[in-house]
Amino acid sequence: MDRFKNKRMKTIKALITSAFFILMMNMGYSQNVNDMVKEWERAKAYTLEYLDVMPAENFDLKPTPEIRSFAQQMLHITDANYGFTAAIAGVESPVGMGESEKSTDTSKESVTKMVTAGYDFVIDAIKGLSDSELSENITLFGQFEMTKAQALAKMFEHQTHHRGQSTIYIRLAGVKPPNEKLF
Repeated sequence: MDRFKNKRMKTIKALITSAFFILMMNMGYSQNVNDMVKEWERAKAYTLEYLDVMPAENFDLKPTPEIRSFAQQMLHITDANYGFTAAIAGVESPVGMGESEKSTDTSKESVTKMVTAGYDFVIDAIKGLSDSELSENITLFGQFEMTKAQALAKMFEHQTHHRGQSTIYIRLAGVKPPNEKLF
């Protein structure tokens, strides 16, 4: 009886896993380079809207002393974009790990330039991949086994998370954040 129950549970788990995978494919784990490029171009435009709306004098704004400033949040996104992309595409990052976030020039002009370059690095690297390469397995940061498409989705989730956090900074500066840019 227990053997039948265990087999049934394994089947149910397999079905749930399959359904989850199909759902995730429809939510951004695309296996298509062109779709990914479009999504990253949208993310870049949305992030640039955040940078544009934040007043220059508030780029060093910190809601509390122990967390990143607005500029550091944006540069953290940039550093992660470089690191993830280098690992996914098998190319050398032009920026060292954490280098952008440690920048002493946190002016609006400098941060916008660095963030733009980081997104361009991602988009150019994705354009250099083939659809079949997206299903290749990699070990991300020496410890996480996944496909390149999954790693790109994790990177997308990371930048979305931190951009979303920066909404509070914009509100604290007395400015209305950009409208949602889902499409």
